Amino acid sequence: MPAGLEHVVIFVAAFAAGAVNALAGGGTLITFPTLLAIGLPAVAANVTNTVALCPGYLGATLAQRSDLRGQGDRLWLLIPAGVAGGIVGGLLLLLSGERLFGALVPYLILLASGLLAVQGPVRTWLARRGGPSPETGAARVVTALSVAGAAVYGGYFGAGLSVIVLAVLGLMLHDSLTRLNALKQAIALATNVAAAVYFLFSGQVVWTAALVMAGGALLGGAAGGRLAGRLRPAALRAAVVIIGVAVAVVYLLR
Repeated sequence: MPAGLEHVVIFVAAFAAGAVNALAGGGTLITFPTLLAIGLPAVAANVTNTVALCPGYLGATLAQRSDLRGQGDRLWLLIPAGVAGGIVGGLLLLLSGERLFGALVPYLILLASGLLAVQGPVRTWLARRGGPSPETGAARVVTALSVAGAAVYGGYFGAGLSVIVLAVLGLMLHDSLTRLNALKQAIALATNVAAAVYFLFSGQVVWTAALVMAGGALLGGAAGGRLAGRLRPAALRAAVVIIGVAVAVVYLLR
């Protein structure tokens, strides 16, 4: 495929991913397989994808910054946990090498598809929980360790991280879904930025692809925000899950 056409393809994929992330989540299940399809090695594709989609996480966090007010203590505890986990996950990715990570790709995509599929039930369960409750010292430590564990997965692959973090926060913290979701966005941002900064020095980032994707994701996110309310997130999420499962099956059959 000519280089110019490859850039068009990944721009369109990133635009779609940005819109999907704004509406339902799961954009990585579009961009990562696209990078593999144009011929990038699995590790380089994952590293490039992580770097390229960071602006989207920043936008999502800024959009919900008002819901982070009054959560300063949680942020001081959980942001470092996300950063540490993201760096460890990135380190594990680069240490695992192309062969091992390539073998894990279909299973990671299936895992991410499964996480996206249960996102709706997780949100419904969280919405039924009560309001804020006191958080003991022991509970705070367990929460931080749990978030760090989720962030390791996020630094290693990333797709579905938001669902895992939201579920962890829902189990450990009693608060409204809106406030927990804002906290989740901040943790996901910290995790991905930490992994991305670590990846900057890996020599694995395909910068032309990353820059093209970053632009596409930003425009797609803006478009997705405007489409909110016109499209059903559940239906869009189901479509992304089907795409992810289909991609995983193709790779398993190779």
